Amino acid sequence: MSGGVDSAVAAARAVDAGHDVTGVHLALARNPQTYRTGARGCCTLEDSRDARRAADVIGIPFYVWDMADRFHHDVVEDFVAEYAAGRTPNPCVRCNEKIKFAALLDRALALGFDAVVTGHHARLDEAGRLRRSVDPAKDQSYVLAVLTAQQLAHALFPLGDSTKAQVRAEAARRGLAVADKPDSHDICFIADGDTRGFLRQRLGAAPGDIVDATTGAVLGQHDGAYAYTVGQRRGLRLEHPAPDGARRYVLSITPVNNTVTVGPGDALDMSTVYGDRPVWTRADGTVRGEVQLRAHGEATPATVDVSSGQLRAELDQPVRGVAAGQAIVVYQPDPGGDIVLGSATITRAAA
Repeated sequence: MSGGVDSAVAAARAVDAGHDVTGVHLALARNPQTYRTGARGCCTLEDSRDARRAADVIGIPFYVWDMADRFHHDVVEDFVAEYAAGRTPNPCVRCNEKIKFAALLDRALALGFDAVVTGHHARLDEAGRLRRSVDPAKDQSYVLAVLTAQQLAHALFPLGDSTKAQVRAEAARRGLAVADKPDSHDICFIADGDTRGFLRQRLGAAPGDIVDATTGAVLGQHDGAYAYTVGQRRGLRLEHPAPDGARRYVLSITPVNNTVTVGPGDALDMSTVYGDRPVWTRADGTVRGEVQLRAHGEATPATVDVSSGQLRAELDQPVRGVAAGQAIVVYQPDPGGDIVLGSATITRAAA
C-alpha cells in the first residue's frame, strides 16, 4: 500500500472478493529524512501514515517492510549507471521488475501468501495475459510488461476495469481519506525533482563538447553528458547557432568521448528498434502488433521479431526520439483491451 488512492481501493476490493488481505508499505529510503514531503512522488513519510490509516478503515493488518538496501542497489544505482552509460532508464519499470514483483513477491510467497495485489491500472484476463486498463489515460501495462508469466500468475490488479474517476468516487464512498489525494509524479527517490542535480552529485561535473551532427562543429559545452537525453530540445546551452539556423535536438550521447551530438529534428526519425533482455509470452519468431516506446507514448504498428535473446521491431511509420534504456512493449490490439505480448530494453534504433 503506497499511501495513495489506487492501492487503498485495490486492497478494499481484494477484501470484498473474499481474500485474506494484509497491507504492506515499502520503506525504500536508507535515510528516512531524505523522504520528500507533499505529493511530488511516492513512498514519503506522509504516504506511510496514509497507508496505515487506509488499512485501519478497511480493517486489515498493516506492516512496513524495509527494502531500502535492495531498492538502492537495484533501482537507484541502476538509474545512475544507465545515465552514465548514455542511456535513459525508466526507474518505475525497474522497480516493478526488481522490487514489487521480485523482492516483495518472493518474501510474500515465502510467508505463505498467494499473490501481490497492487493498484496498477492494468488487467489480467482469464488466461493470465496482461492487458491494458479500460482507462487509457491511466493505463500502466507499459511499466508492468517486464513481468514474467510466473510473476503475473501471483499478481492481482483489481483496478483495471475502472477509470481513475470511478476509483476516487469509490474511495470517497468507503470513507478513505486518500480519495482526493493527488497522484504522485516525478521520480520518488529524487527529493526535489531535479534529476540533473541528482546525477551531478553522484557522477560529478564532466565537461564536454556539444557537436553538430551535420558539420562536426562544436556548438557549445556541457557539464555532463548524463544531463541529456535523446530527443531533448530545451536546455541545450548552445553557444553558437546551427549553420542553417534551425532548432537542434539531442541525437545521441557518446560517453566514451563525453560528447553530446545534436542535429535537426528529422534526424530523430527511426524506423527500426533493437532491444535486449526480452520478456516474451510466445515462442520466438515474428509477429505483427503495435509497439510503445515510452511510458506515455503512442502505440505504432510494427513487425516484431524475437530470436536469440534479441528483439527487432520494424515500424510501419518512423517514430521520433527513440532512447536507449527505455522499454519497448509489444501489444496485440484487441477490442477487449490490448494484450501485452512482451517487452525488451531498447539498445539502439536506426533510420
